[in-house]
Amino acid sequence: MSDLTHTARRTVLTIGAAALTGGAITACGGGSAEKASPGEPNDAAVQPVAPAPATPDAGAGDKTLTKKADVPVGGGKVFKEEKVVVTQPKAGTFKCFTAVCPHQGCLVNKVANGTIDCPCHDSKFAIADGAVTKGPATKGLAEKKITVAADGNISLA
Repeated sequence: MSDLTHTARRTVLTIGAAALTGGAITACGGGSAEKASPGEPNDAAVQPVAPAPATPDAGAGDKTLTKKADVPVGGGKVFKEEKVVVTQPKAGTFKCFTAVCPHQGCLVNKVANGTIDCPCHDSKFAIADGAVTKGPATKGLAEKKITVAADGNISLA
């Protein structure tokens, strides 16, 4: 190979590497020096995987999810819109947990055989306390506060 061909090849490779590096640096930059408004993130990467549902006005806490009679003993019910699951581990005891699996943010989709089940990677959580009974999830479901009214309505607190 001649020295001219070797030099030309080296030049092309150097220019190509510089272009790739410049593109990577540009992609990593914010692009704008302006700050986001308070409460608004600058980068989409900091957006939550599954944002919490809108909360009612302070003191309103009366968003009825279901009736006691609709939650089977030893089972539960998933509320996709509110991203919660209500369970009844034993007669008259009602629990509520986030329906967002801590493994990768998928929504759990059913309650069966004493567990709350995630369809994405088959993690399972206990209906009594939200603890992991089968991974790959390593953290349990966070408990949510509910109220059970005398008329049988179950609401987010």
